[in-house]
Amino acid sequence: MAKVDVATRLGEIAERLLSSLGMEMVDLEYKREGRDMVARLFIDKEGGVSLDDCAAVSRELSDILDAEDFISDNYTLEVSSPGVCRPLKKVADYERYVGRLVKVKTYELLPDEDGNKRKTFLGELKGISEGVISIALKEGQHASIPLDKVAKANLEFEF
Repeated sequence: MAKVDVATRLGEIAERLLSSLGMEMVDLEYKREGRDMVARLFIDKEGGVSLDDCAAVSRELSDILDAEDFISDNYTLEVSSPGVCRPLKKVADYERYVGRLVKVKTYELLPDEDGNKRKTFLGELKGISEGVISIALKEGQHASIPLDKVAKANLEFEF
C-alpha cells in the first residue's frame, strides 16, 4: 500500500477510535525516520490529555492495526499530546482558540494593515470568517490572513 494510502487509512481508523473515546486527532504524521516508518499521532480532548490517555489510545490503536494488518513497512506508533504550542489545523481550531496568542507562518509575503509585508504573524487570534484569519498583532497592527496561505499555525505559550 502506498504511503499516502497508509496515512489516509490510519487517519480514518484513528479518528473513529478517538471519537469513541471522546478525543480528537490534532495531527498525524506518517514518515520515514531512519530505516523504518513512524506513525505519530497527536491527540487532544477537553481539559487536555494525560499520559494514561496516550497509553490507552496507543494500546487500542495497536490492537486494531495488528488486526487490520495493512501496513507492510516496519513502523513505530507514537501517541502524544500536541503540547502547549498546539498546531492549529482546522477551522474549528481557529474558532476554539479566539483570544489566545498565536504564531502564523505563511507561504508567501503578506501585508498587515499598514502594508508591511511579512511571512510570520504573532498576535492575538481574533477569529476566522469566510476562510480568513484575523489577528491583532503584537506590534499593534491588524492582519487578515487567508487560510489557504497558512503554511503553519500554532498556539504560543504565554508567560
